[in-house]
Parts: sequence; C-alpha cells; structure tokens
Amino acid sequence: MIGRVVAVSISERRGTKKHNVPQVLLEVDKGIRGDAHAGPGLRQVSLLALESIRKMQARGVDVKPGDFAENITTEGLELFSLPLGTKIRLGASVLGEVSQIGKKEHSQSEFFRQLGKFGIPREGIFIRVQQGGEVRPGDEIEVLDECE
Repeated sequence: MIGRVVAVSISERRGTKKHNVPQVLLEVDKGIRGDAHAGPGLRQVSLLALESIRKMQARGVDVKPGDFAENITTEGLELFSLPLGTKIRLGASVLGEVSQIGKKEHSQSEFFRQLGKFGIPREGIFIRVQQGGEVRPGDEIEVLDECE
C-alpha cells in the first residue's frame, strides 16, 4: 500500500495545536526534533489521515492538518486499520513501526475543549522511529509489512 505525506507539524509546547512546517527530522527512538512530544516510548510520532480530518470538515468544523495534534498528516492510507507492529517507510529513508492505535484524550486539553472527541483518539496512530531522516509534504509513505 502506498500513500503520501500531506503536511508535517510540530508544537513547541504540549497541549497546544501544532503548526505546519516545511520538513521535519525524525530521530531514532526519539521522534521529531523540536517537537514537544519527542522522546522515548510508544508515542514518538503521531499520524492522522487527511480523510479523517475531512470527516470533521464535513460536520462544519474549521480544521486543517496539524489541528488534531498529529505530526504527520497522510493521504491514501487507512492508518487505523494497520496492525500494531506494521512497518512503514516515510520519504526516502525513515522507517517506523506502528506502536499504538488511537489514544485516550484528556478533557483538559485545548483540543478536547474545542472539538470534543476527534481524529487521534480513534483514527490516529503512533509510530516508533527505527531509522531516522527527513520527511516533507509530498513524500511517499509505503506500508512494508503488516503484522497479524
């Protein structure tokens, strides 16, 4: 399966909306350099499909890539259907492994107050970075291995 990167986003502080940037540098076992959520663990980099954002837009909510706290907005892949352990390649060199699907949303966050339940809790995924490199809009995303 092949998809593409629509946007890459970071935030300097936790609990705030991310803003789109021209490219990001993913570091092994850390996540995105300069992002408030970078560090070891299961949730190093978050991904959400543009198709999920469009569902909210269809409900009349004025949102864009990055507004759901995702680091990488994708198109063409049903991310939440990828099993844990699935390997994906982003751009020319980044290799990640799906480490979590969805997350519990904290009711005190800026996003929850504005939108209620939304994309990342149900349809977003997280990856652990196994091989680093740069990712930018337009880059290809390839599903390499779907674990059962």
